[in-house]
Amino acid sequence: MTISPPYTLVEEMGSMVGEKKYITLEELAKHNKPDDLWISILGKIYDVTEWSKVHPGGDVLLLNMGGQDVTDAFIAFHPAIVWGRLAKFFNGYHIKDYNVSDVSKDYRKLASVLVKAGLFEKKGHLFTYLLCFATLLFFGCVYGVLKSDSVGVHMLSAAMLGLSWIQMAYLGHDSGHYQALTTRRWNKISGILIGNCVTGISIAWWKWTHNAHHIACNSLDYDPDLQHLPMLAVSDTLFQSITSKFYERKLTFDPVAKFFISYQHLTYYPVMCVARVNLYLQTLLLLCSKRKIADRGLNIFGTLVFWTWFPLLVSCLPNWTERVAFVMVSFCVCAVQHVQFTLNHFAGDTYVGPPKGTNWFEKQSEGTINITCYPWMDWFYGGLQFQVEHHLFPRLPRGQLRSIAPLVKELCKKHNLPYRSLSWYEANVTTLKTLKTAAMQARGLLWEAVNTHG
Repeated sequence: MTISPPYTLVEEMGSMVGEKKYITLEELAKHNKPDDLWISILGKIYDVTEWSKVHPGGDVLLLNMGGQDVTDAFIAFHPAIVWGRLAKFFNGYHIKDYNVSDVSKDYRKLASVLVKAGLFEKKGHLFTYLLCFATLLFFGCVYGVLKSDSVGVHMLSAAMLGLSWIQMAYLGHDSGHYQALTTRRWNKISGILIGNCVTGISIAWWKWTHNAHHIACNSLDYDPDLQHLPMLAVSDTLFQSITSKFYERKLTFDPVAKFFISYQHLTYYPVMCVARVNLYLQTLLLLCSKRKIADRGLNIFGTLVFWTWFPLLVSCLPNWTERVAFVMVSFCVCAVQHVQFTLNHFAGDTYVGPPKGTNWFEKQSEGTINITCYPWMDWFYGGLQFQVEHHLFPRLPRGQLRSIAPLVKELCKKHNLPYRSLSWYEANVTTLKTLKTAAMQARGLLWEAVNTHG
């Protein structure tokens, strides 16, 4: 039986026996620590202190939003059936001064419309088609390496592998958001097979960072997707050596960072070509850390599968020149995807501080940028060309994003919020301008330091 989520403006999710107990939002804000963690949903208070330790999305999301009303974020990340499980966390309190902004009212109405239309359940066969396509590319690569002696064929095989990785990563992204398949279990299995085994990037690492990114979209100190010192910086605020609340360490803007950032608009594309090396390293660091990781054994096994077949495939090439070239070509082709990830956010609005549940819609629209393309090119972008829509409704299957784009655009216009949709070329130009602006500011600091200290 499907439970209809209370996305409308009904304030209560059930009748309560006896007199209600109330606290204010100011009092709720005090309960924002790991050992005392409360949240509000539709004005009712839930104690999630113990639940945060086993939360499928990780503890970071709850810790970042602790002591707040999180109704809109909860709507975005949870299917209807989860609403029926909230009762066991209810601690008896309600918010005395609970109120809903006009933007949130409209967001919840739109979410309700999408649920009633069944769009979250209409996954279609897109995942199957694209998985078959990516698999054909993969085996085409293997065939080219094993059955041909031609250098040209080997380099074409490397390009096919890079393109396969791109498509596999998009499918892993779908699985990680539980969009791809019908059950959580199958989504988890596909995430490990696609992410760990085929691309070498752990789905556990992806969930840890990506969920934090969605919650704290474009927060310079809470969003890990903007924390790339010493190689890249999108804002001069990062020059203040702020502390990353995600990594729990200072993002030091030292002389080395000043030098690299000063030329980042020139090194941007070369850095993207080797970005996979960093992702492999981040996977290794997480899986070897003491941090609690769901399905650690499966993630380690899947990663070992990748580091078995990939070196073996490369070793089948006749000499080291071709082997190095093969790896670099596959990485450079895959760089197209890494560029896309940055185009969606680098030129968006940034801020400092934790995410707030009361401006969910605003922060998602301000921090994201869409890429305009024809429908027949949707496969190439993996649904992430509709970045605004994806951030507002991360559980929505990518095949539905184009259909809801006009509704989201209209809502942004109504509330005077940005809805940026740029062509691939325009997005690249805008991103390079953002990087160059920060580079010139860093260069001024670099020369000031040289002139001062010699």
